[in-house]
Amino acid sequence: MSEFQLVMPKMGESIAEATIIRWTKNEGDMIAIDETVLEIATDKVDSEVPSPKAGKLIKLLFKEGDVVPVNAPIAIIALDGTAASAPAAPKVEAAAPVEVKAAVQQVEQTIVAAQNTVSSNSGNRFYSPLVLNIARAENISMAELETIAGTGAEGRVTKRDILAHVQNRGAGSIPAAAVNAAPVSVQPEKPSSPAPVAKPAVSMNGGDEVIEMDRMRKLIADHMVMSKHTSPHVTSFVEADVTNMVLWRDKAKKVYEKREGEKITFTPMFIECVVKAIKDFPMINITVDGYNIIKRKAINIGMAAALPSGNLIVPVIKNADNMNLVGLTKSVNGLANKARANKLAPDDIQGGTFTLTNVGGFGNVMGTPIINQPQVAIMATGAIKKKPAVLETEMGDVIAIRHMMFLSLSYDHRVVDGSLGGSFLRRVGHYMEQWDVNREI
Repeated sequence: MSEFQLVMPKMGESIAEATIIRWTKNEGDMIAIDETVLEIATDKVDSEVPSPKAGKLIKLLFKEGDVVPVNAPIAIIALDGTAASAPAAPKVEAAAPVEVKAAVQQVEQTIVAAQNTVSSNSGNRFYSPLVLNIARAENISMAELETIAGTGAEGRVTKRDILAHVQNRGAGSIPAAAVNAAPVSVQPEKPSSPAPVAKPAVSMNGGDEVIEMDRMRKLIADHMVMSKHTSPHVTSFVEADVTNMVLWRDKAKKVYEKREGEKITFTPMFIECVVKAIKDFPMINITVDGYNIIKRKAINIGMAAALPSGNLIVPVIKNADNMNLVGLTKSVNGLANKARANKLAPDDIQGGTFTLTNVGGFGNVMGTPIINQPQVAIMATGAIKKKPAVLETEMGDVIAIRHMMFLSLSYDHRVVDGSLGGSFLRRVGHYMEQWDVNREI
């Protein structure tokens, strides 16, 4: 019987694993070509996995909730031609176990090789790189590591186990012989990957309610903590007079909506100004890899968008520097609509080189956003407010009512100095202030 191994697909350049949310097919079900077999989730987006082959699902290799490396086999499918030619179901079932057993053994070997784990120097226990990194940072020897009771699968030591051990160790409950043994030897981490620290104890009071984070909120929390550990954040602010932008949009929005069938917001206008400033200061459009700086050729602008759950996601406008204002508007509206409908594809949120977030949408005048790694800068636009401002005219200075907005730029001070960050932000404000109120759309 010919068989096909369905593998965990690679969902993006930075995605190493995915979580199985739900199997839509059970063992014994027939599957058509391109029919969905399971739903998965990565740290970027949820997605469905179709089968490239038709046949019968004879073995599921993982359960719902399991985290699986990309390219690892996750199911075995008996191909349609050989499965259909079997004279009777009992014979198929009788023949299947022997062949499936051999296939599963092969799959298990592949999974072991694909999993991101390493073995200890002695014994039969396995430790993940995260556990070994914590052990190295805390000077925990291999002998001491062997004494930790694991609560993970097959008794493996989890992050929670070793952090709890570190707390108890600090209280002096670990034998001196284990502490004084040789420390764990692992590969050194990059400077941008600090070891995790133990969480502070939280006390509960009467009437308190415990609400578990949903999966996406957990991912966001981890990503934000990682960003603050990776990049020393500095934030600069400028106040921009966006009166011309407000007047132009008031004049153009009805014309644009009638012609294009959709609304034009401030977001594509802001993005156009950001793209112009990036061209003037290309060292904002970079990524850090250890002690190397990668200068990005493409200008891909991420824009924070709200999901129905209330969480935020950052879809990306690819090659924004090649688009005019109409193209930017259509891209912004299309991605925002897909985000609201939970229809974003993995490619929609990959490859960003700079991020824009609008805190003004919540009525805030300014914010200090956290960098969206591996980028080095993120800009926030505040609420547009009418204010009295001093204008310089040929007849002298006058006070007038103007539409003012604060811009804030958080940047990675490892590679972006205050001069570059401040100059870039001021240039964005300049392009906003110089918006042509008579331009055609």
